[in-house]
Amino acid sequence: MNIQEAKEQIKRSVSIYLMKDEWGRYRIPLSKQRPVFLYGAPGIGKTAIMEQIAQELDISLVAYSMTHHTRQSALGLPFIVHKDYQGQSYDISRYTMSEIIAAVYDKIEASGKQEGILFLDEINCVSETLGPSMLQFLQYKTFGNHQVPDGWVIVTAGNPPEFNRSVREFDVATMDRLKVMEVEPEYDAWRVYAVQKGLHKAILTFLDIKKDDFYDIQTTVDGKSYVTARGWEDLSEAISLYEEKGYPVDEALISQYLRNNRIIGEFAAYYELFAKYRNDYHIAEILTGTAPAEVEERAKAAGFDERITVTGLLLEAIIPWMNRNIRLEDDLKQRMARLKEKKAQLAAGGTAEERGLFARRKQIFDEDVAHMKEEAADLKWKLSNIFRFIASNFGEDNEMLILITELTVNYGSARFITEHGCDEYYEYSKKFMMVERNRELKKEIRKLEAMSGEAETVFEV
Repeated sequence: MNIQEAKEQIKRSVSIYLMKDEWGRYRIPLSKQRPVFLYGAPGIGKTAIMEQIAQELDISLVAYSMTHHTRQSALGLPFIVHKDYQGQSYDISRYTMSEIIAAVYDKIEASGKQEGILFLDEINCVSETLGPSMLQFLQYKTFGNHQVPDGWVIVTAGNPPEFNRSVREFDVATMDRLKVMEVEPEYDAWRVYAVQKGLHKAILTFLDIKKDDFYDIQTTVDGKSYVTARGWEDLSEAISLYEEKGYPVDEALISQYLRNNRIIGEFAAYYELFAKYRNDYHIAEILTGTAPAEVEERAKAAGFDERITVTGLLLEAIIPWMNRNIRLEDDLKQRMARLKEKKAQLAAGGTAEERGLFARRKQIFDEDVAHMKEEAADLKWKLSNIFRFIASNFGEDNEMLILITELTVNYGSARFITEHGCDEYYEYSKKFMMVERNRELKKEIRKLEAMSGEAETVFEV
């Protein structure tokens, strides 16, 4: 399965593990809750989806890499206690609380949330001294003498041995206590996450064109060659900050995150084109509907790669502003709630100075609301201009589909359109839905025709 399918499966598992009966008891007892084991190549986003799941389910997350733990830190340190048994005094060894279990309790106190996910990464790379204790943990959810609190679901992750020399393969007895999910790298699934995360458009448009370069790990005569999802994400952040500081984005930077000479060279060359198109296409003028005629002529004659790049540049120019407008609106709603509360207090009595201060705050609030609405109207107009430019110069196929998809997947832009509307977005979304439905119907028809043909063959006399 891909990483998005794994995310949905984990989310469902966590949901059923947290189901309770009418007496408030968990329907599946903690000891019967099989931990999830995400098994797949490194750098495909296993850790990232855990953060998303916890956020979407409104529960806590505690994450640990098991390679950092010794037997003592995971199980606790021994200490001596004195006990009396049948009139005899004995010294007994006990253990302090596991650092991992303690972190869960710390999270409960800090967040106020009683339920969460304990995510243990690289679980099949534990030290030899800790290995025997893992079977007990996976079955009984205990480290030493201390159990994971009720309401906390255990999710683990690990890499296959070909990617990590430290891997210790689990035996059948251990695997039989896990919900195993094998995850394969897949660009289209990762792209949804990347758009939501706001990865640099140069990376997304490059990978839209060269999907096979999204993930590649191999051993060559020169050693290990690798490109991973983690590498692209970290490179994205570096590029954004380099651009902000005016530093050159070149092979020297790219090779710090990607370790494949061919892909490094091709992406470096592509980034140069990406930066050039920013200027050549007068992106700001396209947004205002005043692009020069030569830009429109060039767009009509552009090849597939160039069209994809320009579409990415247009999205890069507007989505951050839509996200900002939504954040501003949320902030204003919070301020409005506080102002209403203050107004109610003043109605019950207040000094002239307090009323004057409230009036000034209300005036500033009204000005900010007007500014937010004015900005939203401007963004709506610019979005319409983007649709017009793509429709008139690129047509209504791949580039329009990319535009619709990214506006839908990105939380800020989707919410902006929901709240402020965009006729062109709704029009083209409806068209693509109809096209997709027609494709599905044609597939069904072909299946029925095939079945009909088989039936005629069977009953032919």
